[in-house]
Amino acid sequence: MSPIIETKSLTKIYHGTNMTVTAVDQASVAIQAGEFVGLVGPSGSGKTTMLAMLAALLEPSAGEVFIDNQELGGMSERDRVRFRRQKIGFTFQTNNLVPFLNVQENVEMMLRLNNCYDRTGREKVKVLLERLGLKERMKNLPNQLSGGERQRVAIARSMIHDPSVILADEPTASLDTERAYQVTEQYAELIHEDGKAGIMVTHDLRMCKFVDKIIQIEDGCITAVLETRAEIEDLISCA
Repeated sequence: MSPIIETKSLTKIYHGTNMTVTAVDQASVAIQAGEFVGLVGPSGSGKTTMLAMLAALLEPSAGEVFIDNQELGGMSERDRVRFRRQKIGFTFQTNNLVPFLNVQENVEMMLRLNNCYDRTGREKVKVLLERLGLKERMKNLPNQLSGGERQRVAIARSMIHDPSVILADEPTASLDTERAYQVTEQYAELIHEDGKAGIMVTHDLRMCKFVDKIIQIEDGCITAVLETRAEIEDLISCA
Protein backbone atom coordinates (compact mmCIF):
# COMPACT_ATOMS: atom_id res chain seq x y z
CA MET A 1 0.00 0.00 0.00
CA SER A 2 1.33 3.42 -0.96
CA PRO A 3 2.07 5.83 1.90
CA ILE A 4 -0.19 8.85 2.33
CA ILE A 5 2.84 11.07 3.01
CA GLU A 6 6.18 10.46 1.32
CA THR A 7 9.21 12.67 0.93
CA LYS A 8 12.29 11.97 -1.16
CA SER A 9 15.53 13.80 -0.34
CA LEU A 10 13.50 16.80 0.87
CA THR A 11 15.75 19.84 1.34
CA LYS A 12 15.26 23.47 2.29
CA ILE A 13 18.14 25.96 2.11
CA TYR A 14 17.95 29.60 3.17
CA HIS A 15 20.43 31.97 1.58
CA GLY A 16 21.40 35.02 3.63
CA THR A 17 23.76 37.89 2.95
CA ASN A 18 26.67 36.34 4.78
CA MET A 19 25.67 32.71 5.27
CA THR A 20 23.66 29.79 3.96
CA VAL A 21 21.53 27.68 6.30
CA THR A 22 20.28 24.21 5.44
CA ALA A 23 17.10 23.94 7.51
CA VAL A 24 16.15 20.47 6.19
CA ASP A 25 18.72 18.23 4.55
CA GLN A 26 17.85 15.23 2.35
CA ALA A 27 14.89 14.08 4.46
CA SER A 28 13.12 10.95 3.24
CA VAL A 29 10.08 9.64 5.16
CA ALA A 30 6.99 7.54 4.51
CA ILE A 31 3.81 7.61 6.60
CA GLN A 32 0.85 5.29 6.10
CA ALA A 33 -2.88 5.84 6.57
CA GLY A 34 -3.82 5.46 10.24
CA GLU A 35 -0.29 6.24 11.40
CA PHE A 36 0.37 8.97 13.99
CA VAL A 37 3.97 10.18 13.98
CA GLY A 38 5.87 12.40 16.39
CA LEU A 39 8.48 14.71 14.83
CA VAL A 40 10.93 15.65 17.56
CA GLY A 41 14.21 17.50 17.88
CA PRO A 42 15.83 20.50 19.57
CA SER A 43 14.80 24.06 18.83
CA GLY A 44 15.99 25.10 15.38
CA SER A 45 16.40 21.51 14.18
CA GLY A 46 14.11 21.95 11.16
CA LYS A 47 10.85 20.49 12.50
CA THR A 48 8.57 23.37 11.62
CA THR A 49 10.27 23.94 8.26
CA MET A 50 9.67 20.31 7.34
CA LEU A 51 6.05 20.50 8.44
CA ALA A 52 5.52 23.65 6.37
CA MET A 53 6.82 21.90 3.26
CA LEU A 54 4.51 18.93 3.89
CA ALA A 55 1.62 21.38 4.21
CA ALA A 56 2.46 23.02 0.86
CA LEU A 57 3.07 26.28 2.73
CA LEU A 58 6.76 26.38 1.81
CA GLU A 59 8.49 25.30 -1.38
CA PRO A 60 11.46 22.91 -1.05
CA SER A 61 14.87 23.87 -2.43
CA ALA A 62 15.22 20.29 -3.65
CA GLY A 63 13.55 16.90 -3.31
CA GLU A 64 9.92 15.86 -3.58
CA VAL A 65 6.78 15.76 -1.44
CA PHE A 66 3.99 13.32 -2.27
CA ILE A 67 0.56 13.53 -0.60
CA ASP A 68 -1.89 10.84 -1.68
CA ASN A 69 0.46 9.98 -4.56
CA GLN A 70 0.39 13.56 -5.86
CA GLU A 71 3.67 15.46 -6.11
CA LEU A 72 3.31 19.00 -4.78
CA GLY A 73 6.21 20.48 -6.71
CA GLY A 74 4.53 20.29 -10.07
CA MET A 75 1.48 22.27 -8.99
CA SER A 76 0.76 25.91 -9.68
CA GLU A 77 0.25 28.13 -6.63
CA ARG A 78 -3.50 28.15 -7.27
CA ASP A 79 -3.63 24.35 -7.48
CA ARG A 80 -1.48 24.07 -4.37
CA VAL A 81 -3.91 26.25 -2.38
CA ARG A 82 -6.86 24.16 -3.55
CA PHE A 83 -5.02 20.93 -2.79
CA ARG A 84 -4.07 22.15 0.70
CA ARG A 85 -7.67 23.05 1.52
CA GLN A 86 -8.93 19.66 0.41
CA LYS A 87 -6.21 17.25 1.51
CA ILE A 88 -4.43 18.79 4.50
CA GLY A 89 -5.59 19.71 7.99
CA PHE A 90 -3.24 21.94 9.96
CA THR A 91 -3.24 22.88 13.65
CA PHE A 92 -0.87 25.54 14.93
CA GLN A 93 0.55 26.14 18.40
CA THR A 94 -1.98 28.96 18.78
CA ASN A 95 -5.47 27.77 17.90
CA ASN A 96 -6.28 30.81 15.70
CA LEU A 97 -10.01 30.61 16.36
CA VAL A 98 -12.12 33.51 15.14
CA PRO A 99 -13.10 35.27 18.39
CA PHE A 100 -16.55 36.47 17.29
CA LEU A 101 -17.65 33.07 15.93
CA ASN A 102 -18.95 30.36 18.23
CA VAL A 103 -17.51 26.84 18.32
CA GLN A 104 -19.85 25.46 15.65
CA GLU A 105 -19.29 28.44 13.35
CA ASN A 106 -15.50 28.22 13.70
CA VAL A 107 -15.58 24.63 12.47
CA GLU A 108 -18.16 25.34 9.76
CA MET A 109 -15.86 28.03 8.38
CA MET A 110 -13.66 25.29 6.87
CA LEU A 111 -16.69 23.84 5.09
CA ARG A 112 -17.44 27.24 3.60
CA LEU A 113 -13.86 27.53 2.32
CA ASN A 114 -14.25 24.16 0.59
CA ASN A 115 -17.71 24.92 -0.82
CA CYS A 116 -19.31 22.06 1.10
CA TYR A 117 -21.39 24.02 3.58
CA ASP A 118 -24.67 22.15 3.31
CA ARG A 119 -26.99 20.16 5.53
CA THR A 120 -24.77 17.10 5.43
CA GLY A 121 -21.69 19.17 6.29
CA ARG A 122 -23.41 20.90 9.19
CA GLU A 123 -24.46 17.54 10.58
CA LYS A 124 -20.85 16.31 10.30
CA VAL A 125 -19.77 19.31 12.40
CA LYS A 126 -22.14 18.33 15.19
CA VAL A 127 -21.02 14.69 15.10
CA LEU A 128 -17.32 15.59 15.19
CA LEU A 129 -17.75 18.10 18.02
CA GLU A 130 -19.63 15.46 19.99
CA ARG A 131 -16.79 12.98 19.40
CA LEU A 132 -14.42 15.59 20.83
CA GLY A 133 -16.56 16.15 23.92
CA LEU A 134 -17.77 19.59 22.82
CA LYS A 135 -21.48 18.91 22.32
CA GLU A 136 -22.45 21.28 25.12
CA ARG A 137 -20.03 23.98 23.94
CA MET A 138 -21.14 24.44 20.33
CA LYS A 139 -22.73 27.86 20.93
CA ASN A 140 -19.92 29.18 23.13
CA LEU A 141 -17.41 31.77 21.94
CA PRO A 142 -13.68 30.94 22.17
CA ASN A 143 -13.18 33.19 25.21
CA GLN A 144 -15.73 31.07 27.09
CA LEU A 145 -13.66 27.91 26.65
CA SER A 146 -10.68 26.44 28.47
CA GLY A 147 -7.34 26.15 26.65
CA GLY A 148 -7.89 22.44 26.08
CA GLU A 149 -11.37 23.01 24.70
CA ARG A 150 -10.12 25.67 22.29
CA GLN A 151 -7.47 23.28 21.02
CA ARG A 152 -10.10 20.59 20.51
CA VAL A 153 -12.09 23.06 18.42
CA ALA A 154 -8.93 23.61 16.36
CA ILE A 155 -8.65 19.82 15.91
CA ALA A 156 -12.24 19.67 14.70
CA ARG A 157 -11.62 22.50 12.26
CA SER A 158 -8.54 20.74 10.87
CA MET A 159 -10.47 17.49 10.31
CA ILE A 160 -13.98 18.51 9.28
CA HIS A 161 -13.21 18.63 5.54
CA ASP A 162 -12.00 15.00 5.70
CA PRO A 163 -8.35 15.60 4.74
CA SER A 164 -5.94 12.74 4.12
CA VAL A 165 -3.21 14.38 6.21
CA ILE A 166 -3.30 15.96 9.67
CA LEU A 167 -0.34 18.17 10.65
CA ALA A 168 0.04 19.70 14.11
CA ASP A 169 2.80 22.13 15.11
CA GLU A 170 3.31 22.04 18.91
CA PRO A 171 -0.46 21.74 19.52
CA THR A 172 -0.06 21.26 23.30
CA ALA A 173 2.65 23.84 24.02
CA SER A 174 0.28 26.23 25.80
CA LEU A 175 -1.55 23.56 27.80
CA ASP A 176 -0.92 22.05 31.22
CA THR A 177 0.16 18.41 31.31
CA GLU A 178 -3.28 16.87 31.91
CA ARG A 179 -4.96 18.82 29.10
CA ALA A 180 -1.97 18.21 26.81
CA TYR A 181 -2.36 14.46 27.30
CA GLN A 182 -6.09 14.69 26.57
CA VAL A 183 -5.58 16.65 23.37
CA THR A 184 -2.80 14.37 22.10
CA GLU A 185 -4.78 11.24 22.88
CA GLN A 186 -7.73 12.63 20.91
CA TYR A 187 -5.47 13.35 17.95
CA ALA A 188 -4.32 9.73 18.06
CA GLU A 189 -7.85 8.33 18.34
CA LEU A 190 -9.20 10.34 15.41
CA ILE A 191 -6.20 9.59 13.18
CA HIS A 192 -6.41 5.87 13.93
CA GLU A 193 -10.19 5.60 13.64
CA ASP A 194 -10.51 7.71 10.48
CA GLY A 195 -7.42 6.39 8.68
CA LYS A 196 -5.54 9.69 8.41
CA ALA A 197 -1.79 10.16 8.23
CA GLY A 198 -0.82 12.41 11.13
CA ILE A 199 2.36 14.21 12.14
CA MET A 200 2.77 16.12 15.39
CA VAL A 201 5.76 18.36 16.04
CA THR A 202 6.46 18.42 19.77
CA HIS A 203 9.26 19.40 22.13
CA ASP A 204 7.60 17.39 24.93
CA LEU A 205 8.57 13.75 24.54
CA ARG A 206 5.93 12.72 27.08
CA MET A 207 3.28 13.41 24.44
CA CYS A 208 4.84 10.72 22.26
CA LYS A 209 3.23 8.01 24.37
CA PHE A 210 0.33 8.20 21.91
CA VAL A 211 2.28 8.03 18.63
CA ASP A 212 3.07 5.00 16.48
CA LYS A 213 6.45 6.23 15.26
CA ILE A 214 8.99 8.90 16.19
CA ILE A 215 11.14 10.74 13.67
CA GLN A 216 14.10 12.50 15.25
CA ILE A 217 15.64 15.45 13.45
CA GLU A 218 18.71 17.49 14.32
CA ASP A 219 20.45 20.23 12.33
CA GLY A 220 18.05 19.51 9.48
CA CYS A 221 18.97 15.82 9.22
CA ILE A 222 16.83 12.85 10.22
CA THR A 223 18.97 11.06 12.79
CA ALA A 224 16.65 8.22 13.79
CA VAL A 225 13.24 6.67 13.14
CA LEU A 226 11.78 4.77 16.11
CA GLU A 227 9.06 2.32 15.12
CA THR A 228 8.72 -0.15 17.98
CA ARG A 229 6.88 0.48 21.24
CA ALA A 230 10.02 -0.41 23.20
CA GLU A 231 12.13 2.18 21.33
CA ILE A 232 9.49 4.87 21.81
CA GLU A 233 9.09 4.16 25.52
CA ASP A 234 12.84 4.13 26.04
CA LEU A 235 13.08 7.62 24.51
CA ILE A 236 10.19 8.93 26.59
CA SER A 237 11.75 7.56 29.78
CA CYS A 238 14.87 9.66 29.08
CA ALA A 239 12.84 12.89 28.87
